[in-house]
Amino acid sequence: MRSADNIFLVGMMGAGKTTIGRQLAQRLKMRFVDCDHEIEARTGVHIPLIFEIEGEEGFRKRETQVLADLTRERGLVLATGGGAVLVAENRANLAANGLVVYLAVEPTLLWERLRQDKKRPLLRVADPLGRLLELHQQRDRLYREIADLVIEGGAGSSQHLAKTLEHELEKRRAA
Repeated sequence: MRSADNIFLVGMMGAGKTTIGRQLAQRLKMRFVDCDHEIEARTGVHIPLIFEIEGEEGFRKRETQVLADLTRERGLVLATGGGAVLVAENRANLAANGLVVYLAVEPTLLWERLRQDKKRPLLRVADPLGRLLELHQQRDRLYREIADLVIEGGAGSSQHLAKTLEHELEKRRAA
């Protein structure tokens, strides 16, 4: 098992990475960082504007640089962006520098959570549910490939999932 000096949460948008990550960090007395929020803090603009000006490719370059910086830190619970796994360098950095947890949530449940969210650039399409299904099909394999632990994110409240994840981490440390 890889070191749990850092815990990296991966998964689709709407999976609960930020909510659960914040709660988990509090429980473990670790620092929490949301990669998307860090990108916004560094650039001074919101992610939809980055997508609008630079496109997804420009955003992914920024995301890769921020992830490279953050994965070098220690004592961090990090919520990654949903598409971070698309870049091989990101997958390698995550896998090499901490314990990767995939919060797996079915696309139909993600759609229920995200249907009113207007801030998701990748869902600004005619068929957002179809887009979520497509993204899930494209990314699920990549999440599972680097995950040390897969947690079904649709089962229970964020507090319950954070507690479940904390117990799983304790079991792994004891093993």
